[in-house]
This record gives sequence, structure tokens and C-alpha cells, in this order.
Amino acid sequence: MGDVDPYRLLTFVALAAITVVTRGFFFLSDRPWRLPHWAERGLQYAPIAALAAVVVPEVVMQNGQLIHTWQDARLTAAVAGAGWFFWRRGVLGTIVTGMAVYLPLHLGLGW
Repeated sequence: MGDVDPYRLLTFVALAAITVVTRGFFFLSDRPWRLPHWAERGLQYAPIAALAAVVVPEVVMQNGQLIHTWQDARLTAAVAGAGWFFWRRGVLGTIVTGMAVYLPLHLGLGW
């Protein structure tokens, strides 16, 4: 344990204070908070947007570069999983279908 860097300490204290104020701000009012209708409607799409932001780059990129060939097991599995979802609307079936296509292509053919 060496000397304490005052800038680092100030940063930690400031971030902690900002966190406490922003999270505790909603407890200051006695009446319940309501979001505007447009904000509630927009928040309905947040989970799928976050999932797409995580999954899509993982499917279409490899080592930070776009995939240049159609012979990639991830693309075929994503198409098969999407097909299952639009046909049956089941999340578990989508995952199982995607993996059932991905594993043989990846492990068997080396895609």
C-alpha cells in the first residue's frame, strides 16, 4: 500500500456521490412517478434491442471483421433459429434448432 492518489480518491468519492443521488432521487417524492406514454412504449423495445446489440455482432463478425463467406455455421444456425421462431414462436425451440444446426456444421464440417 503506497501513497493514495488524491485524484483517484476524488473520482471514487464523486462517483459514489453521483450514484447515491441518482438512485435515491426517486425516494424524495411522496407521490408515485409516472413515465410519459412515449417513454413506456419505448421501454417495451429495450430488451430486444439490447439482445440484438449483443447477438448480431457475434453472428456476423469474427475477430472484429465481417464474415466474408456464407460457409459459416453461425449464419446458417441463426437463419434456422429465426425460421423456427417465426414458425412456432417458441424461444426454447429457437435455441434448440439453432444449436442443432450449428453443432454438426461447426464440429462435423469445420465451418
